[in-house]
Amino acid sequence: MSRPSKPTTSNLLMLDYREEAARLGRPVVPIIDVHSHINGDVAAGIYRVARELYGVVMTYSMSQLMHAETVRKRLGETVRFIAVPDFSAKDRVHALGEGFLESITAWHGLGARMVKFWCAPRGRDLGREAGDWKLFTLENPLRRRQMDHAAALGMMFMAHIADPDTWFKTKYADESLYGSKRSQYEPLEVLVEEYRTIPWIIAHMGGWPEDLGFLDGLLSRHANLHLDTSATKWMVRELSKHPRGVYAAFLQKWRGRILFGSDIVTSEAHIGGAYTGGPPTSESRTPEEAFDLYASRYWALRTQYETEYEGPSPISDPDLKLVDPERYSEMDGPMLRGHGVAPELLRELYHDAAERLLGPWYAKV
Repeated sequence: MSRPSKPTTSNLLMLDYREEAARLGRPVVPIIDVHSHINGDVAAGIYRVARELYGVVMTYSMSQLMHAETVRKRLGETVRFIAVPDFSAKDRVHALGEGFLESITAWHGLGARMVKFWCAPRGRDLGREAGDWKLFTLENPLRRRQMDHAAALGMMFMAHIADPDTWFKTKYADESLYGSKRSQYEPLEVLVEEYRTIPWIIAHMGGWPEDLGFLDGLLSRHANLHLDTSATKWMVRELSKHPRGVYAAFLQKWRGRILFGSDIVTSEAHIGGAYTGGPPTSESRTPEEAFDLYASRYWALRTQYETEYEGPSPISDPDLKLVDPERYSEMDGPMLRGHGVAPELLRELYHDAAERLLGPWYAKV
């Protein structure tokens, strides 16, 4: 029942993810996932099963505000919220502007003590469609008002700044429109210094897992800045390219500043139900397919950090086709290299860094 009859985008290797969880065993310490998007009722329940099998005991979620209470009923005290705007709103200018100020207050009432600012380059396209190309950027004057409001409420910050190098070679090739990858960080570094008393988490290994040297400099310049490991497909592809000893040394140098995150998205659409957040379309249409979708992310991340596995990833990666369509299809995945991280570093990555950073802020609830 747990092994698919044919390869899927979440299970190219046709693994039984329940058996794989047992094979990995319990992690060295219970895992805190600081970056997810949990929405829907049944989907959240399926996620909980996958999460528990892989040793995750606490989830920080960027749920949609309308689904927060449903998610809390499913996950109880083991979910904590991160404030996000209503990206699905018809009036996007209001939702991302003045409306987000209202949402931050509402999220604070639900216990959120962190606010997320999504500033991906493709936001310029979405902003132009809404009549303001700066709508999603850090240069938007409303960002400072939102930051001031969140800070006054006792909230810390998370930000999505940049996207994969593969996208800058393809989707963002027009530098006059999107800027260079390096330029994405210029307004961030200004704001990180202006709000230096507030911790920042920069999602997806800071948006540049391809360049550990750049991340080293970023962390060196800003003591209040932290990274999370979310965006599983991206992390599997790019972190696997770094030599095992080099990446382990990076983790050692910045232990306590790097937090575990998955970027798992759940939705009722994954079981053939109504859209409740996340990708509007998905190959998943049954509970087992949804389970594989969620479990595959924890399998890949734990395999990458805990083992010395070197082989194909079970998760398809469309970025491969994006940069080399002659060689790859939508159903191809990258190679996955396990970095065999030492247990003491895993304790920091999986649990202690998050508990040390986030615990005091969320204790104010």
